Amino acid sequence: MTVTDIERLIQLLARLPGLGPRSARRAVLQMIKRPETLMLPLAAALRQAAENVRACSVCGNLDTHDPCAVCRDRERDATTICVVEEVADLWAIERSGAYRGLYHVLGGTLSALDGRGPEQLSIGRLIDRVTRPSSSPAERPRVAEVILALSATVDGQTTAHYIVERLAETGIKVSRLAQGVPVGGELDYLDDGTLSTALRARRPV
Repeated sequence: MTVTDIERLIQLLARLPGLGPRSARRAVLQMIKRPETLMLPLAAALRQAAENVRACSVCGNLDTHDPCAVCRDRERDATTICVVEEVADLWAIERSGAYRGLYHVLGGTLSALDGRGPEQLSIGRLIDRVTRPSSSPAERPRVAEVILALSATVDGQTTAHYIVERLAETGIKVSRLAQGVPVGGELDYLDDGTLSTALRARRPV
């Protein structure tokens, strides 16, 4: 491996959240020292993930199958859908073990500053999903509750209010996370206990 190869690898790793140039250098050094047990398996896993991982056409989760494992799980409560901003938030809630319903990933939040409106998010798909009647008795039961598990930021709250307005005439119960989520907090950085408390203490909007 040439110096150019090393620097390129460091630059690529440094783009990842939470790493930076210094952490990337340490990671690269460890991989170079252990090519057979670390670098080559990692390269193979990255290539396989790049080829096989895709977004679920139902909820937006990432998986190697479509629909994803969550959407295919018939043991989950299909009458509730937990709405999250990103896949990382879905994974965070799953780690808590406090929720056994379905999910919907928006792909972000409404933000006038960033030019991100409802068309850039999967809000329309969410509305269709929760209001579409079942075509046969064999299908899953109709959604009865939508849980808004959005970050307690200005953009997160704006998005929540918009979804509440869109669902106002449907008769579907809309609740949101309550205790445990600090103002300005983001779900992916909260501990499992905080998320569990927040889900159990959700309240109507």
